[in-house]
Amino acid sequence: MKTQMNRRTALTTLAAGPWVLASSWEGTSWGKPSRPQPVAAIVTEYRNNSHADVIVGKILNGFKQDGGPGPALKLASLYVDQFPKNDMSRDLARKHDFRITSTIEEAITLGSKQIQVAGVLSIGEHGNYPFTADTRQHKYPRRRFFDEITATFRKCGSVAPLFNDKHLAYNWADAKHMYDTAVKMKIPFMAGSSLPVTWRLPPLVLPAGSVIEEALGIGYGGLEAYGFHALETFQCLTERRAGGETGVAAVQAIRGEQIWKTQQSGRWSKQLLQAALSAAQIRVSDEQLKSHLEKQAAFYLVDYRDGLKGTVAMINELGAQFGIALKLRGQAKPFVNWFKLQDEKPFGHFAYLVQAIEKMIQTGKAVYPVERTLLTTGILDRVMHSLQQGGKRLATPELAIQYQASDYGFANRDGNNPAPAR
Repeated sequence: MKTQMNRRTALTTLAAGPWVLASSWEGTSWGKPSRPQPVAAIVTEYRNNSHADVIVGKILNGFKQDGGPGPALKLASLYVDQFPKNDMSRDLARKHDFRITSTIEEAITLGSKQIQVAGVLSIGEHGNYPFTADTRQHKYPRRRFFDEITATFRKCGSVAPLFNDKHLAYNWADAKHMYDTAVKMKIPFMAGSSLPVTWRLPPLVLPAGSVIEEALGIGYGGLEAYGFHALETFQCLTERRAGGETGVAAVQAIRGEQIWKTQQSGRWSKQLLQAALSAAQIRVSDEQLKSHLEKQAAFYLVDYRDGLKGTVAMINELGAQFGIALKLRGQAKPFVNWFKLQDEKPFGHFAYLVQAIEKMIQTGKAVYPVERTLLTTGILDRVMHSLQQGGKRLATPELAIQYQASDYGFANRDGNNPAPAR
């Protein structure tokens, strides 16, 4: 696709079939548009520090949410599913002159019969929604949002770039439906969280085609909500291995004594775990680690179809950090990355996610593959079922998902944008 377009050519054909790209961007190149492009945001709720706030707030009020520079995007409309007592959306609408709509269709069409925005952001995180009774998966309405967005696209006979915050859905069937629909309709579709684009320490890029002999990631927090973050940081590196991503053959989630039994059998390496912890500035003795893991941890064992053995260690109360350690062929020391976050306003790591969204909307192309999010969503769903079944190993023939990683960067990849102090 060309990097220069004019609004008069807004209904440029994107692909064969009836679907056309509903909007384009103005200006000479990505990063230097002549004026911000309009977007619609579909959110569960909009309160301080919600995902709607830390993403859409950077469109409204700059990357630092202080009135300074921001993306070349303008919020045209907002659909809000729930209005808690501390809702911010109505005051912001008055301040920034955008429309709060009663339907998702209206947010996209502004009451007309055509798509009136250059892109759509679907943010289905936070809010008062139920959990599944057995696996305790949070039933956020991501598929419902997606279905109403794509129904509007069908009605208008055109599509626009679509971003889905975090995992595609709480269950595999919904996620696969969303992916298949986006492929069929040829929607530029991107998903995921801010973790793959946050600061990495050290700021090293894993070379594409690396031979990874073993991989171990660390994470913390809720086993589903933050488990997705841990799996996504893990996946955004392991997908760069020789041969590209080939999919996952089986998933198992274990706790307690099972963790050390699998270590003793050679399933995962204590040395890699210590390397990942050390890279994230978490210092702990082997004795302290063993005691803590038996009480406060869950390990996600991921067996890839090409033979790679992956482990994601969800460790609470031992340091709230995300990171990874990889054993690479021919290298004595592990390759490590600490995925550094800013844990206070303005949560600067989300600025780099907004930049990725901005580029997709301006170019009409996802900057990294949605297949990563599809696979991670599937792994997470199986993790939650394995936990519910007492650590049963679950075969995953449905996760034979193949793709190649992109070379899209991260916050400090080029030596700029130093990470905030801890």
